[in-house]
This record gives sequence, structure tokens and C-alpha cells, in this order.
Amino acid sequence: MSAWAASLAAVFLLMSIYLTAQSTQTAAAQIPQDAAPMQGDAVRGKAVFEKRCTGCHALDQDREGPHLKGVFGRTAGSVPGFDYSGAISNSHIVWDETTLERWLTDPQTMLPGVNMDFYVAKPDERADVIEFLKEQSQQAGQH
Repeated sequence: MSAWAASLAAVFLLMSIYLTAQSTQTAAAQIPQDAAPMQGDAVRGKAVFEKRCTGCHALDQDREGPHLKGVFGRTAGSVPGFDYSGAISNSHIVWDETTLERWLTDPQTMLPGVNMDFYVAKPDERADVIEFLKEQSQQAGQH
């Protein structure tokens, strides 16, 4: 292969790598910080929560992750006695529909260095879980 052909091949390879990286950006990076989340269904959200979240979280007790009853209106990293990562402890995030949408879309993009690497890929499932957590927080006398 000539030097010209090798250079051309290298340019195409670099362009391919660049375009692939651009097209595989995470969804969280594409969600505006002030985007209004879609309306969810708390009944479906309970089912999603029980299926996808209870491996690490519970409503009333800490597990691998902190308890989530009362999460709406709570400052991230503020459950007494729970050992949070520095990234979440120092974030000053207050959990609401918008911050939970961004968090559940991709926690590592929202706050690099957090311990949670799980995400909810489907927007409707995120909305449902958020609605369920909001309802649980209201029942707990929060928000």
C-alpha cells in the first residue's frame, strides 16, 4: 500500500471512530437539565421498582443503596448513616422529577464517580418509577 493510500485509510478510520463516538453519546447527556419529564403511572412504577430496583434499594431501609421512601425533596447524600460516594455527598442535588429523570437515565454521566452504575433505559419506565417514588414520598409526609 502506498503512503498516500495508508494516509487516506487512517483518515477514514479516524472519521469512523469520531462519528461512532458522536452517535453513541448517552441519553443523559442529550436531556436538557430543565426538560420536563413525561407523566408516569405509579402502579406500573411500583412493578418496575420491584423488578429492577430492589436488588439494591428498598423503600424503608438502607441496603446497598439508601432507602427511597421520602426521596422527593431530599438532598442527595443526606440519609443519616449511609456511606455515600464523595461525588453524591458533595453534589447538593435535590431530588425531583427532573433530577431523577437525569439520574435514572445515566447516573455516571450526571455525576461521574458515583457508585451506582445501573440505569433505566426506557423513558416510560423511568417516568413510572419516578411517579411511584413521588407517591411514596407524599405518603411519607414528604414534599
